[in-house]
Amino acid sequence: MAADPSVFILLTNTGTLFTKLIQGYTKAPYNHASISFNWELSELYSFGRKHPSNPLNGGFVKEDIKTGTFSKYPNTTCVLYELQVTAREVEKMERVLQVFIRSRQKYLYNILGVIGIALKEPVEFSNSYFCSQFVAEILERSGIKLWNKLPALVTPDDFRQSDRLRLVYQGKLSEYEPERLGGDEG
Repeated sequence: MAADPSVFILLTNTGTLFTKLIQGYTKAPYNHASISFNWELSELYSFGRKHPSNPLNGGFVKEDIKTGTFSKYPNTTCVLYELQVTAREVEKMERVLQVFIRSRQKYLYNILGVIGIALKEPVEFSNSYFCSQFVAEILERSGIKLWNKLPALVTPDDFRQSDRLRLVYQGKLSEYEPERLGGDEG
């Protein structure tokens, strides 16, 4: 994986019934968070649907912005942020991520954790995460603390509010063209 001194946080809104329910409560424009180690988003990870057509089967997923769940919802809106980090922090994040990848089958989607956010009470189970909890956990286990709260209370909108993140792209996910960013990985 690249030694790029940045990671990327992608926030999305697919417009599904589940996301509309969450949005009805949060009033936030985006309700799903993912993390990538490159601006092309070819290494994009989160907790969400394991199969695009089944919203009830969730867990740890490697996402693809061109296929899978996102392709099923072509009007998905998004915002992409860059977080400047050190090469050592990227190394730590990749190590934490490898634990998730190696044991991907044992992880479940933490639906009760989503309810816990509404109640402002963290609901944590081992091997169970929701999307923004997972991204915050990856960052925190790598020594990056963007907020003074537990990962189980972090929402996708908390990323939008962080002053450490730099806006890279906003619009339809299907129209995101990484080559237009002019990123140079050399």
